[in-house]
Amino acid sequence: MTTPTIGVLALQGDVREHLTALAESDALARPVRRAEELDELDGLVIPGGESTTMSKLAVVFGMLEPLRAFVRAGKPVYGTCAGMIMVADKLLDGREDQETLGGVDMIVRRNAFGRQNESFEAAVDMAGIPGGPVDGVFIRAPWVESVGASAEVLATYGGHTVAVRQGNVLATSFHPELTGDHRVHAFFVDMVRRAER
Repeated sequence: MTTPTIGVLALQGDVREHLTALAESDALARPVRRAEELDELDGLVIPGGESTTMSKLAVVFGMLEPLRAFVRAGKPVYGTCAGMIMVADKLLDGREDQETLGGVDMIVRRNAFGRQNESFEAAVDMAGIPGGPVDGVFIRAPWVESVGASAEVLATYGGHTVAVRQGNVLATSFHPELTGDHRVHAFFVDMVRRAER
């Protein structure tokens, strides 16, 4: 597969920026709003946004179980910020009724880096990404409290895990799509290509 088809979950969040970053990383990128559209994808990005809203909308639009099935089938998935929360097996500081998709054996704490007005940008050294640190934009960002044996920590910042991979699932606390540096998206596109071999 030379040009993988990668969807961006378009229920809520910064969809357009991910579509641009994927397209510039040699993927065919498309927004995804319906369960049947998942069948056409080689991989999926779950964007940043508001994780409780995203969880509710996934239920309302009948996407929750199809998304879980997509993850369970081993399809490549990349979650940023709220997307990291969505692919966590366990969640701290979430609403009682908040649903996740699972996929990464980790416990994630919502809004761990602070409120909206405490957002910041920082250089993050991330394993597997050549060319030096990536620019990470942290907006009401989560961090990973702990990971299980099957999850691999790819980056830390301020003593906290901010990037994780488990099999075909990648997750970052930060938003690389907001910086113009598309190396993390290129890394994910390569994961998708390798998964199809």
